Amino acid sequence: MKNLLIQGDNLQGLNYLLQDKKLKGKIDLVYIDPPFATGGDFMISDGRASTVSASKSGAVAYSDKLVGKEFIAFLRARLELLRELLSEQGSIYVHIDYKIGHYVKVMMDELFGVENFRNDIARIKCNPKNFERIGYGNIKDMILFYTRSSNPIWNEPREKYTEKDLEKLFPKIDKQGRRYATVPIHAPGETQNGKSNQLFRGMKPPKGRHWRTDVQTLETWDESGLIEWSSNGNPRKIIYADERKGKRVQDIWEFKDPPYPEYPTEKRAELLDLIIRTSSNPESVVLDCFCGSGTTLKSAHINNRKWIGIDQSEHAIKATVAKLKSIQSDLFVKEPEYKFIKL
Repeated sequence: MKNLLIQGDNLQGLNYLLQDKKLKGKIDLVYIDPPFATGGDFMISDGRASTVSASKSGAVAYSDKLVGKEFIAFLRARLELLRELLSEQGSIYVHIDYKIGHYVKVMMDELFGVENFRNDIARIKCNPKNFERIGYGNIKDMILFYTRSSNPIWNEPREKYTEKDLEKLFPKIDKQGRRYATVPIHAPGETQNGKSNQLFRGMKPPKGRHWRTDVQTLETWDESGLIEWSSNGNPRKIIYADERKGKRVQDIWEFKDPPYPEYPTEKRAELLDLIIRTSSNPESVVLDCFCGSGTTLKSAHINNRKWIGIDQSEHAIKATVAKLKSIQSDLFVKEPEYKFIKL
């Protein structure tokens, strides 16, 4: 499949993908950052983006006038088509504002199934503010993550341990200066499996517990110096920090908005890189039908994924084309080939 950049109403664009391109069940990942039902306009002035603006200077990049029930109906119509496009191993991430997001979640529970809801991810978007208001300062928005089925693409994301993590999680240091921690070699529950109840160095697991692995493996660990014996003869498995791939990514992400965005509500490439690497594979098709300045498409390309972008705004299409052209000069990666369609 060739990469596609489509200019037009995304409802029409999604129907085109289903009916003309026959892509039902072919999309492995959808990320969308739709309007947030703010009731305002987003502007571009002097080549730079601004937030919702009351001024009449600059050009309107896009309008965000739908609110309440009208907005939910608008988004639902598009999510129904996106559900049809998703593969059985597909995932969808909907980036939304905290004021409307909980209504969107109820609607997505119905469309995708409560059982396929995976995360409500809090995205830290800015530094703390000191605006006078009744209520706590808002520094986050939300990303709703659903899968099409119980067996999605999932490439476990990891992040590096910080120094504080290492000190807390691996508090011990061996003679070679390597940080490590120890964990029990037995687990709760008695079993009838002889391999997990046999004698190890003359002892059985404590009452009501069993060895986590077979005794032969325990003996291999011990001979290799990977079991630490306490002063009272309690064995524990040694886990070295430098042999771990890092810690699991949690559901609070700090990807603050770019300080000088070229397009309104532009998101950091690192956020899209994380989503794309986690929930798609090389050669998967990634779809963003509110593609804005094309950050999703650029991240998909540099991560060796196919992509489809849709946006109605002339400013968005121009920004996307410019971003795609920048790939080769900025990253020394071949500029993507794609087909442009105007509906």
